[in-house]
Amino acid sequence: MATPLPKKTVRGSTSGIAIMAVFDLLGRKWSMRILWELRSTPRSFRELQAQCDAMSPSVLNTRIKQLSEAKLINKCTNGYQLTDLGVSLMETLDPLREWANNWEESLKA
Repeated sequence: MATPLPKKTVRGSTSGIAIMAVFDLLGRKWSMRILWELRSTPRSFRELQAQCDAMSPSVLNTRIKQLSEAKLINKCTNGYQLTDLGVSLMETLDPLREWANNWEESLKA
């Protein structure tokens, strides 16, 4: 499966609009979890696998390749880390996490 990138056809859209590529990439199983686990510290392949409920090595390899091609993570001496673009994405998602918490609370009422 090809890495979703802007200006390319992605799941659910043939327009090439960047936001659709982001939704496709982040919507793939384990992508957000990997980014979340890398948000504060670099992690080795084995650490990522353990933190992600022992996902299969083949799936982890595929997601690492896709997230690297999308320039959200890169390899470092300690394993993998978020790039500046990856950090920016995680910071951009902070308001959405806050909204989701508010939404959860409103559903309890």
